Amino acid sequence: MVLDPEISLILPAYNEARVIPETIAEAVRYFGGRGLRYQILVAADGTDGTRETVQEMARGNPGLEVIGQDARRGKGRSIREAVALATGAIIGYADADNKVPIQEFDKFRPWLDEGIEVVIGTRRSGAVIERSQPLYRRAGSRAFLWFMQMTVGLPGVNDSQCGFKFFQRAAAKELFRRQKIDSYMADVEILAIAQRLGYRIRQVPVRWRDDADSRLDLVAGNLRNVRDIFRISLAHRFGGRL
Repeated sequence: MVLDPEISLILPAYNEARVIPETIAEAVRYFGGRGLRYQILVAADGTDGTRETVQEMARGNPGLEVIGQDARRGKGRSIREAVALATGAIIGYADADNKVPIQEFDKFRPWLDEGIEVVIGTRRSGAVIERSQPLYRRAGSRAFLWFMQMTVGLPGVNDSQCGFKFFQRAAAKELFRRQKIDSYMADVEILAIAQRLGYRIRQVPVRWRDDADSRLDLVAGNLRNVRDIFRISLAHRFGGRL
């Protein structure tokens, strides 16, 4: 374990043994090149050997840790459990399949150094899309944004679901202590909580590439998402207890 890391990077993963080694290696190279003391926490659920792969990599790297179980428990829960273990001055998470290259963190550092509590990536407003999603997913994304804004609010947030988000440590601990949604909609929930707590939220356009490997069931998954959006709205838009 690295003492007093400057950054804790969480990689939530479900059956990502194929891609996780390169994602970790790229992060290690990046942090080393920037002279940053780091902690990489892989929250790996599944049975394809992802945890075992990371455990083997961690033997020679005290900055790398892995948690998780065989059962798929959801991105929100994985990140919540990892944040509880994170010790970095900055705590954030990124997609295990490296949709946003870790080098994009260079754009986040000035805002975090300024003390902004929540800095999130956006795939809109000047972002560079290297490989686009299929048309039906882009249309679904626009519909989701409209539905989310109408239901939850979050004025000014134009991309809640980009999986590249970083927080001041105190803000991360407070947000994820209160966060309850286990699904992908945890991204919306933490922004709704941040808004209620008065945290500043800064969006940063990022370089992004689709990997054409969505794990979302388009029917059952979207029904769960709708249910969770309503849960978030009831809890946070209409003055539920924090």
